[in-house]
Amino acid sequence: MARAKTSGRSRRKKGGMGRWMFRLVALLALVGIVFVAWFWWDMREWRPDEALYPEQGAVIPSEINGINFNTLKAVGGQFAYLELQPASRALDDDFGSRFEQARRSGIDIGIVLQFDPCLRAGLQSKRFTRMVPRSEALLPPAIELDASGKDCAEPVSDAAVESELLTLINQIEMHSGKPVILKLNRDFEAQYGTAQTMGRDLWLMRDRARPDYAGRPWLLWSANSQLVSEASDEPIEWVVVQR
Repeated sequence: MARAKTSGRSRRKKGGMGRWMFRLVALLALVGIVFVAWFWWDMREWRPDEALYPEQGAVIPSEINGINFNTLKAVGGQFAYLELQPASRALDDDFGSRFEQARRSGIDIGIVLQFDPCLRAGLQSKRFTRMVPRSEALLPPAIELDASGKDCAEPVSDAAVESELLTLINQIEMHSGKPVILKLNRDFEAQYGTAQTMGRDLWLMRDRARPDYAGRPWLLWSANSQLVSEASDEPIEWVVVQR
């Protein structure tokens, strides 16, 4: 009889412990959901402190419509990098219009081209030289590095990717008269080690937290990939300069 009473108390104790653990897990899950929601909302308009990074600007994707460069300038954008459609896509008929609108606003302009490891460098540089005018007024051009040669229809070796990238860099620098900036994705750097083998200024990406994956100092930092701004109906990528 005593053993039966003891067994009942033990079951009640275990049941109480289970309920307590369930409530704790539920509370932690709720805290996590609230934090994620707060972080998402806060990131909509978050920008690095201008006292630390006085020079700030944006990347304007080729697909975005309705960007107001005058408003971008008014909200603190001192420069804009316009994305150029990669050579694997049709010509961007609106690029010239975006370029002219940015020029008229008085904002500094740069061009960023996404490197395609599946295409020869000559085809990609031809797109750049055809669409981008030679001008001392332009910021140094940027090459975005995020796609891997392993994802091509016919995989491209690391050595071939690096060779074509170096050729593309040389061709774009010859056209622009300025050293390129390498907009370097974390995965691309992990695979190819580009930051250590190519002595160009770096442009790194990481929302909110300073990036450190290149192993050496960077010049540009994409600090918020989805900034909500009056300058556009769609979120834009916000960039700061480190001097």
